[in-house]
Amino acid sequence: MVTKPGIYAWREGMTLRDLVVVARGPKVGADLREAEIARMPEDRSRGQLATTLRAPLDSSYLLERDSTGRYAGPPGLPFSPAGSAPEVVLKAFDNVLILKQPEFDFQRTVVIAGEVRSPGTYSLRTKSDRLADLITRAGGLTARAYPEGIRFVRAVSNVGRINVDLSRALRDTAASVNIILQPGDSIGIPEYQPAVKVNGAVTSPGSVLWQQGKGLGYYIEGAGGYGNRADKGRVSVTYANGEVRTRKKALFFRSDPQPGPGAEVFVPVRDTLARVNYVQLFTSLAQIIASAVTTFYVIKHL
Repeated sequence: MVTKPGIYAWREGMTLRDLVVVARGPKVGADLREAEIARMPEDRSRGQLATTLRAPLDSSYLLERDSTGRYAGPPGLPFSPAGSAPEVVLKAFDNVLILKQPEFDFQRTVVIAGEVRSPGTYSLRTKSDRLADLITRAGGLTARAYPEGIRFVRAVSNVGRINVDLSRALRDTAASVNIILQPGDSIGIPEYQPAVKVNGAVTSPGSVLWQQGKGLGYYIEGAGGYGNRADKGRVSVTYANGEVRTRKKALFFRSDPQPGPGAEVFVPVRDTLARVNYVQLFTSLAQIIASAVTTFYVIKHL
């Protein structure tokens, strides 16, 4: 935790303070109570690589100060006043470690936008701040908010979009859905939209008023029905929160996603280049069946 860590030339009589000055002083967040020095052992008969000792530090190790001579950095752990720590003489090949204050960190920020009373960039107060805490600090949801449409995106480790049940998180703050926030989280609360968009290979793309309990076919019919080139098997629904679900079909059964307020239905165009050559398919199946019958007949008459 120094401004310029590295390997520096040793000289006779060099002190720990001299080395810290060469390294341009401690960084913000350095633990100025003590440093660790790893030293070459005098006896290596038992394979020992180093001996370590803790050297006390004090405020005189701080280089950045204001016009009055006081340290101008942020508050942290208390450390000893200048002149209280004895000088520590270094030896050749010493390895000095300036430690970091436990739990030290700069402000962690998250962004909340959309239908809250005070949207903006907020600093987390603790590492255990949760979604409901942020909503409260932002003044709560507006009357136009659509909680089910929340878009929660996590930048840490490129996690991306996370499905969150905001209504439940606000009702039960102890529930796991009241997710702990991480720096860089982005939360968007959309306005309630009582319509479903229908785009793609339909006769009249547009919006259809959302109706409780109505299925996918209702909205497609509201947009004029399928177009001539519609691929009915790959219809998808993008919900207000960014989640995407696609129609699933297995044999004679079909499972359709249920559109919600603010959702968008998309009907793709059928891929005419990927048509199945049924003549070739049936020819191949006939050859396989004939081969199997022949094999069975030969085995039976052996």
